[in-house]
Order: sequence, then C-alpha cells, then structure tokens
Amino acid sequence: MTISSSLNAGIAALMAHGSRLAGIADNIANASTYGYKRTETDFQSLVLSNSGRDYAAGGVRTTSMRKIDESGALVGTSNPTDLVVRGRGFLPMARATEVALGGQPQMLLGTTGSFRTDAEGYLRTGSGHVLLGWPANSDGSVPSFPQDTSAGLEPVRINANQLFGEPTTRVSLGLNLPATATEAGASGEAETLSVEYFDNLGTSRNLDFDFTPTVPASGSSNEWTMAITDTATGSVVGEYTLTFDDTPTGGGTLGSVTTLSGGAYDATTGSAIVTTGGGPIEIQIGQPGDPNGMTQLADSFVPLAIEKDGFPVGSVSEITVDESGYVSAVFDNGASRRLYQIPLVDLPNPNGMVSLDQQTYLPSPESGPFFLWEAGDGPTGEIVSFALEESATDVATELTDMIRTQRAYSSNAKVIQTVDEMLQETTNLKR
Repeated sequence: MTISSSLNAGIAALMAHGSRLAGIADNIANASTYGYKRTETDFQSLVLSNSGRDYAAGGVRTTSMRKIDESGALVGTSNPTDLVVRGRGFLPMARATEVALGGQPQMLLGTTGSFRTDAEGYLRTGSGHVLLGWPANSDGSVPSFPQDTSAGLEPVRINANQLFGEPTTRVSLGLNLPATATEAGASGEAETLSVEYFDNLGTSRNLDFDFTPTVPASGSSNEWTMAITDTATGSVVGEYTLTFDDTPTGGGTLGSVTTLSGGAYDATTGSAIVTTGGGPIEIQIGQPGDPNGMTQLADSFVPLAIEKDGFPVGSVSEITVDESGYVSAVFDNGASRRLYQIPLVDLPNPNGMVSLDQQTYLPSPESGPFFLWEAGDGPTGEIVSFALEESATDVATELTDMIRTQRAYSSNAKVIQTVDEMLQETTNLKR
C-alpha cells in the first residue's frame, strides 16, 4: 500500500506540474497579446486517512485560475477608438455575428479593444467584437437606462456619411457706439454691422444691424435706434431705441431699451428674441448698467465681441471617446455631436467569470450580478482612448516558474523511478 501510494503520488505530481507548465506556456505565448490575463496554477495536497505507523501518500491536485482582475500596462496608440479601462470595470461588447442577426446580442466583457468602423459603421475589433453603449438623444443627452441589465445597450454604429448642421439661436453683441455721434452738430450717419447666422437648413444668412444716432439741437441725446434686418426675408425683424447712461457711476453703460417693433426686450436677461426666416434668434445686447454689454464711449465704433452659436452643414471627420465614455462625432465644420455613452460593467468577483477567446469574458453565477456604471462613478475607473492594455504576463516571472516546474517534474519522475526499482527488488525476492 505504501509503495503503490508513492507511485500514485508521483504520477499525480507529474500531471499537476504538466498542467502548470501548460499554463506557463499559454502565458508566454500571449506575452504580446493586448488585454491578455495570465493563468495561475495552484497546488493542493491530498491527504488520505492514515492509521498506525504506515503512511499512504495522497499526492497533489491543481486548480487553474485566470487572473482577470490583474491589469497590464497601458501603451499609447494613434487611433482615437483604441480603448482601455484604467481601473476597475469592463467594456461591454458583443459578437459581430450576433449583431448582424439583429435582436439583443449576448453581452461579453473585456478591458481593452482596438475598435474601428466596419463597412456598416459598427465600431468593432479585428477579432469580430462590436462595442456596446447607451444611445443618446438627438440633443446629445443620454436618457436613464436600467443599470442592472444589458437590455438598454445597443451596438455603437457611426454613420460616416452623416451631415450635421446646427441652426443659430443666439447672437451676442459686445460693441461700443461713439458718444460723440449723439452730440449736437454731429452728422447723424448710421453705424452698420452684419452678422452671419445659419438657418434651420444650415444655409448661411445675415442679420444687418443699423445703429442710427439721435442728434439733438443742443447738448447730447445719448440715444440710438437699432434696426435689425434679416437678409433671408429682406424685412426688418426688430427695432429698438437704446438710451445710454451718462451719470458719473454708470456713464457709458446701457440705461434703457424701448421696443419699437419685433420681440420685446427683457431687461432681466438683457436680450430680445426676433423671428427670422431661419427661426427665432435671441439677440443679447446686455442688461442696463452692465459694462460687459453694449456701451457708448468716446468717438469710435468698435465691435468688441460678436458671438453666436450654430454651425454650417458638415460631415463626420473624427470619432472621439472621452474618459466618461461619451462617444462623439466631430464634424469638419467644428461641431461635435454626442452619439453614445459607453458604461463600465462591474462585478463582485471578476475572476469568477467564464473566460472566452479573444480576451473576452462572460458573467457567471460565480462572478456575481453585474451592474452598469457611468465611467468614473461608483467603484469603476475611467475609459482611456488612444491606448491599449498590454498583456499581464511577466516573461521573467514565467521563465523562473518554468525552471521551478521543470525541476519539480524531474524530481517526481525520480520518485517514480525509485518506486519502480523498489518494486523490482521486491519481485527479485521470489528468486
């Protein structure tokens, strides 16, 4: 019994160290595989029930575990959709073959991926995994989705031929009118300013501003008439009387505004909304007494800060992903539009997930229930673009473990050889 148990223990040891060597070989083979998580083999002794003075060897057995919670170093790339999770969390993905069939694909998890748009616009890796995310509304906001299920996730799809233009809804006038133009004896010549805007169809239009001073018979009026003409319709869309303050404390600032036609001026916001051929536009001229609004000082007409929103029609030139997981399309007109948000998936026991090929993992009962977080919230880290995660394999450590495994294997082979010689001696007793 004792000799035969020694033989069984030696065989079990050979199998155990062979299993460990297989894990080491796999780790070394994937030393250059982005996102690879190393496999670690643990040994557990087997103890048989022993009685008396005879000892029966139980041997050893192994368990192999992939260290999914270990991270490799980050390496920079030149692709904005090369993504990696820095910290805790996983990127949701799905097989491209399942996405092509429609319906709700099975969610797989990974920590990194080199995503590029395919022929249908899906962001996918070379190994055939499509990135999943929450779709944004047309205004760029992301609605609330359930975070304990993957039902709200959709394949991230970019329409590279999409055109996008944003109409102008606000024009801010920061300018100075010459105070000398409202004095007695002035010429009364109007100051003009043309501001471009974009209508609802992305067409370039203009708002022409005419500032006509009121010239009194004596003294100074400090009064101007502002007329706004829309080139899309050729008509005046707003006319206002501007009176400026000439007191020692507020001299030069806007004193009051009287609406003659068009949208009413609101002193609390410092603006008036006019109706143009391309839609309503808020004209911001400043609140009464605000030195940052329109002013009347000295003898120069100076447009200081003319600001407006809106963009002409443009096409997609670049896709960006920020640290919060927002996927945005950048257009060649300078506009940016948010399309998706990539959540990060967290589990209580990442090492309990089922390991699949191409560095992807599947949640299981051992990994616990998953939860979808916004990147950077809760326990999750952030998403880094222009980067990939290197393999978690340390080749020097693996080679050291290989030497130890080889020595242990040779030692256990020697045990088997010794047992064989002892059995041979036992057989020779019969002669």
